[in-house]
Amino acid sequence: MSKAAEKYPISISPVGLQSLLINWPKRIDEDILKDIICFGETISKKLAIACEQLPAYHSLLLIFDENIDTVKISDRLLKLYESMEPCAMKRRLWHIPVCYHPDFAPDMQLLSSQKGMSPQKIAELHSSPVYTVYGIGFLPGFMYLGGLDKKLYTPRRKEPRQSVVKGAVGIGGKQTGVYPQESPGGWNIIGNTPVKIFDLSRKKPCPVRIGDKLRFFEISQEEHKLLEIEVSAGVYKLKSEKYHD
Repeated sequence: MSKAAEKYPISISPVGLQSLLINWPKRIDEDILKDIICFGETISKKLAIACEQLPAYHSLLLIFDENIDTVKISDRLLKLYESMEPCAMKRRLWHIPVCYHPDFAPDMQLLSSQKGMSPQKIAELHSSPVYTVYGIGFLPGFMYLGGLDKKLYTPRRKEPRQSVVKGAVGIGGKQTGVYPQESPGGWNIIGNTPVKIFDLSRKKPCPVRIGDKLRFFEISQEEHKLLEIEVSAGVYKLKSEKYHD
């Protein structure tokens, strides 16, 4: 059996009277994420009961509009999963500009000392991978990105900041991400993006979806200022393209 068609040992448990949590093996694995998204599409087409879906990492939460027979629905879901056909993921590759200038990177010098590499090398390693969006949460539009270079793995700060600026790009453990709005936070900040990941004025406030891909590209401080003006004027659009495995 090919990897794409692999069936995982999933488990289903009730969460209250109107929700079910489906769990996959607890590891960060893109094949598991693809399986979750594929199963979500299968549920939408074949379960015949409307529900909200919240996928992440290695789980899928189903929230129904009313109380359900959890045993009966769980049995139907297991049968659906066993008969599920592989499906092609429709996803996009997003391009996010980042300025790694010291004015935007309060933790860069510390990371540079810890890693024994220059800030420019850190910026290069950070902007090289194509990341996978494994989850969106904590804040509306906050993306948990997997695929960080192992050389940049860094524990979260022991003392979180009370305020992290909007657009801050940080590293937390094995992941990286962007703060879509000002908030408290404990990730190591190494740059800033002027673009809006989450914007209530858009039809889709956060166009990025779990399973999508993302790549950062470095910009100068001057380019950051220019893009800020474009974003404020409402003329800047997030850049993306179809992604093919």
